[in-house]
Amino acid sequence: MSSHRKTRTPSPLTRRAVRFGLFAAGVAGAATAVPAQAATGTTHVAFAEDHVFTQANRAHHTQAKDSFTVRQFGTTKATAVRNQANAASVGCSVDDHCRSVALSFQIVTVAGEQTHLNAVNLSDAANKECTGCQTLAGAYQFVVSTPKAFTLDGGAKRQLADIHRRLDTLTRSKLPAADLKTQADALAAEVTGVLQNAVAHAPKGEEKPDVTMHRHLDGWPGR
Repeated sequence: MSSHRKTRTPSPLTRRAVRFGLFAAGVAGAATAVPAQAATGTTHVAFAEDHVFTQANRAHHTQAKDSFTVRQFGTTKATAVRNQANAASVGCSVDDHCRSVALSFQIVTVAGEQTHLNAVNLSDAANKECTGCQTLAGAYQFVVSTPKAFTLDGGAKRQLADIHRRLDTLTRSKLPAADLKTQADALAAEVTGVLQNAVAHAPKGEEKPDVTMHRHLDGWPGR
């Protein structure tokens, strides 16, 4: 019998132009966002929330879901974004094991010399009376900050769409949790590369364009 739950709370990070306040908020709901206004350059307040949840049990031995969202907010005064993945395996055994996989990739672009950003990225995997179960929750959050309004071009969007397709395939695979972690990390590295190449052509300002990735992985088995 095993019962375990972890809570991951990021620590605050600070930049001159964009302040990342990583904080633990309340329970997440369905994915929501304000309309993106990147093309207009309008200054506004933006909010986005993405949450993937799976639960495997004796009635549903396999539950696997992923999310891959791109939020382009343009020039903002303040932005709050939250990305969360939760996976649970309940009441299975080593002879009748469960598999629960939840992966969430969230990409956010914001612009402005003095914009304020609060970013939350959390994952939690729980095994409850579930010996020998495969349980993995992974949250990957990519924040692109530029001094001037910026949008991803068609080439970058196509590359991200290809990564999304491969994430779907990975999530539905039967790979062990440890291998899933490795391959999810590899896809995340590809996303970072695409975004870094994209911002290399972003309009210049007092601050340099920046790409920051927040990563939280939780699950069993650990190796």
